[in-house]
Amino acid sequence: MSEKLEWQERFNIGVDFIDKDHKQLFSIMNKLLSMSEHESKIEWVGREGIKYFKNHVMEHFAKEEEYMDSINFEGYPMHKRLHDNFKAKTLPALEEELVEGNFSLDAVRHFLGVCIGWMTAHTLTEDSTITGKVKSKWGNLPSEEVITALEQTIIKTVNDMFKLETRVVSDHYGAEDFGKGFYYKLVYSSEQGKKWDVILIFEEVLLTSTVGQMLGIRFDKIDDLIINATRYITLQFMDCIKSSFPSLGLFNLEKEHLLTYEQFSKEFNEQTPECSLLFNTGEGYFGFCILSPGASGGELGLTLNPRNVTSEIKKYLDKGKTTEKEQILIVDDSDVVQHAMKMLLGSDYDVVLANSASAALKCIARNRPDLILLDYEMPICDGRQTLEMIRSEEETADIPVIFLTGRGDKESVKNVMSLKATGYMLKTMKPEEIKKVIDNYFKQRKKK
Repeated sequence: MSEKLEWQERFNIGVDFIDKDHKQLFSIMNKLLSMSEHESKIEWVGREGIKYFKNHVMEHFAKEEEYMDSINFEGYPMHKRLHDNFKAKTLPALEEELVEGNFSLDAVRHFLGVCIGWMTAHTLTEDSTITGKVKSKWGNLPSEEVITALEQTIIKTVNDMFKLETRVVSDHYGAEDFGKGFYYKLVYSSEQGKKWDVILIFEEVLLTSTVGQMLGIRFDKIDDLIINATRYITLQFMDCIKSSFPSLGLFNLEKEHLLTYEQFSKEFNEQTPECSLLFNTGEGYFGFCILSPGASGGELGLTLNPRNVTSEIKKYLDKGKTTEKEQILIVDDSDVVQHAMKMLLGSDYDVVLANSASAALKCIARNRPDLILLDYEMPICDGRQTLEMIRSEEETADIPVIFLTGRGDKESVKNVMSLKATGYMLKTMKPEEIKKVIDNYFKQRKKK
């Protein structure tokens, strides 16, 4: 298994049956994650995942709601509203996405990622409110009628501007990370001194496809041209939203900020959301959050104005480059070795795990790693054969590969190095020695 959800003590809220259900939920998700590594099981994982959430999770919601009602929990109506939103909007949208994607690997993995993000965030936040451990963030939301009207306005506006058939994924987006994105914050104020912050979240693929299409240019990643175009498109978008809600027309734009995901998450968690919506446009995800400002202890992100916009956008793009960790793909059939390597390297590097040659090639196809640590002694398709497959494709031929081997005798080392790998490491090396080799490799590469 290349990925595993770890049950942690902080997930326990102190109600036995709820904690038991949560542990079972984590266990089932682990099984689905494990099965998703097998190409022949991908569709089964998607269908079973949807079936599980429709059955077990709905039963869990019902039991949880019955318990909240029995103890006269004052947050019961809001908590039930969150459950109903997941049942009526989030889950159907995810199922529709799976069907439209023909239960492909990307569609299934996206489904699992969204479910895991929702499940973990809900467990740590809203479920903990039942026992008073934390306070619910959703106490000051507008009525469902107002939220629905705003959703419909956004859907119509996105359709008019981009011709995208957009649908609601969640009425209560909890700032879960749904992929590489762009975070743009607008601060509005009224003559009476009232303020509200709007943060728009664009999945990167959404911007590169839609803005690129409007400009007639093909983009592979976000650059300064896309950011500037997005800023002005967003202002037009907000004008359309404001025109549909007369009370919002009294607010004028005061500031613009560019945020990283970490800054967005911090603001979201420290402030109170007045609404937080997530949409699937068919080309990528789009989030729309209105926050009550004032609790974050200072402004986050880069502030834009006519004099500094060029330099600040450059800083934003450079910051994105420097904060991205080098990605290391660990290919080993041993769960023990995989877990140990992830624990050793995970704090400084983006570690991706694969337990076979086929799983490794899928990972490489999805996202090219900066370094591959490859087990030399694997069953079915060993390290030599795996390296040959990597080297056989022009796009992957130059990816550096360091072999992991359990054999340190002279003949074995000679066999390994004859394959023209970047290097090799013995599995018997001390963890700190392995870490030093990896760190030194990247230090030397940066000097070139």
